[in-house]
Amino acid sequence: MKKLALFGLLLPAVVGCSVEKLYQMNQNRKVYPYEQVSFHDVVKRYMSKDYTSVGSIEGIYSVSVVIEKKGKGLLSPVEKNKIMTRKENYTTVAIIRDGTDPGREFIEIPLDKEHLPSYSVRGEFTRMTDSNIMIYKHFESRGEYSTYTFTYDAARDMLEGVRKENSGQAEYTYQLTYIKLHPKKEGVTSNRP
Repeated sequence: MKKLALFGLLLPAVVGCSVEKLYQMNQNRKVYPYEQVSFHDVVKRYMSKDYTSVGSIEGIYSVSVVIEKKGKGLLSPVEKNKIMTRKENYTTVAIIRDGTDPGREFIEIPLDKEHLPSYSVRGEFTRMTDSNIMIYKHFESRGEYSTYTFTYDAARDMLEGVRKENSGQAEYTYQLTYIKLHPKKEGVTSNRP
């Protein structure tokens, strides 16, 4: 009976552990005869190979988001703007050229989790003809996606995207800002505007 009670107490703790954490703990205990590199290291090495293509959006980026609501109050006829969410540097992503799908030029892979057996493609970028404007599709978990219009500022190694959506009497504006962390151009000290 004591073993059953102990099992009942330990079950929620064991179930509460994420698969990612269990995988990471298992990987940390392994002894490898060779040098190991993480996916992050592989991406950094790939990005550092030869940075001669100035103006390429390939790289590792820090992402920030601002969500703004524009609408009238309940008793006020005046439109108001209110910032609903502001998250600075909330995630890190890698943007890599994709030569496998003719419908997209670049894929976005989140780097906020480590030691996963595979990484999900969470977005794709497609350039508009002869400009620095791109269409970005951000994939949601149920097969849906959100579309943003992005501009690329090569001088500051920065991407900025906007998406607007209406909900009832309010208009929501989603602004994404990607600041390139790696590889950095020589002579650039800060990518902040």
